[in-house]
Parts: sequence; C-alpha cells; structure tokens
Amino acid sequence: MSTFVLVPGACHGAWCFDDLVTALRGHGHRALACTLTGVGERAHLAHGGVNLDTHIADMCGVVAAIPDDELILVGHSYGGMVITAVADRMPGRVDAMVYLDALVPRDGESCWDLVNDEERQWYLGVDDTGYGVPPLPFFDDRASAHPLPSLLQRVTLAGDPGVRRRDFVYALRWPGESPLRRSYERVRANAAWRVRELDGAHNLMRDNPDDLVRILLDAAAH
Repeated sequence: MSTFVLVPGACHGAWCFDDLVTALRGHGHRALACTLTGVGERAHLAHGGVNLDTHIADMCGVVAAIPDDELILVGHSYGGMVITAVADRMPGRVDAMVYLDALVPRDGESCWDLVNDEERQWYLGVDDTGYGVPPLPFFDDRASAHPLPSLLQRVTLAGDPGVRRRDFVYALRWPGESPLRRSYERVRANAAWRVRELDGAHNLMRDNPDDLVRILLDAAAH
C-alpha cells in the first residue's frame, strides 16, 4: 500500500482531486488531497504574506503526520513547485513524485520564471486586495483567488531528495502555447523521468481521469 498526497494548482482546492482520491482508495491505497493556505475553502486565510514558503510548510506538516510508508507526492500545475520543495526539505521521506501538467523548478526559480508571457499577464491582473490572482474563466466555480506572492517567490532547493521515481504528465490540448512547456522540455529527454503526453486540457483530472489513475498506480509499483 502507498500513500498518495495530492497538491492542487493555483486557485483550486482539494476537491479537484475527489474522483482520483476515490479511485486510488478503491485500489487499496491511502489518498489525501490538500488545500493550500489562502485558497479554495481556506481562502479566508488569505493575506499579503501568504507565499510559496507558506504552502511548502502546509505540506511538510501534512507529510510529517503521515505514517512512514511509501509516500507519493502528486502536484498539479503550481503544485509542482510545492511538491519539489517538500521532497527537498524531507530527504528520504518521499518514494515517488508525479507532476500533472506541473512546474518543475530548479533552485532559485519561481513560478514566474518558468511560465510564458501570457501566464505572467494573468498573474499581474490582481483583484482589489492587491495580492489575489483571480481564477480564470474556465476554472471550476469553486476556485478562488490565489496569493500572488506564492507565484513570485523563488524556491530554495538543497540537493537530491533521494526519490525513487519521477513522472511527468503533459496536457496537449492547451488553447495556445502551454505555460508548462518549459517544464516539459526540461524532463522529456531525461532518462530519470517517465514522461507521458495526454490528449486532454490542463485539467487532466476532468479530461483524463482513467489515464491518471493508471499512471498513479504505475508510479506506486516497483
């Protein structure tokens, strides 16, 4: 049995993984989806000081409370920033990592650094608070504003976290250039990664749920 910890992308809460969590539990695994501080049902905690470090601390706390079994971190979109840092801060604790159309940062990089100009323009369209990035029109109705500082802060990574396996899942049906393309190009020829392309939009949990279940189960297999 593995334990999957799923981290959503910008503006989304744990609910975006509801179907995946149910399917993974149906296969006998533990699965826990989390909502980051200041987002989704935790939007009431949003303030100008919520940043990437806040979200990393959120998930380090979650991981620390999980029994010491085979742990698989799953990050969607912005969630890739978070899971990368969590594995780095807890070396030897994470068995595998799955990036669902997600950012793959290196030391000193921010979300802003990795995405394209169109995505950056979205980040800059903050709401009246001055720090909330509003959800895009095609997001789920439950989506909330996302704290801008978390998209601008550079991640600090120390070295090799000792992860057995890394998977990257790339969504092919973006309406224009994918803001995740740089991350995809970074890993697709790397023998240390398993890279898959799916004919779905960025919300792969909605468009390709069966494919994702198979990929996650495969990541848990030795």
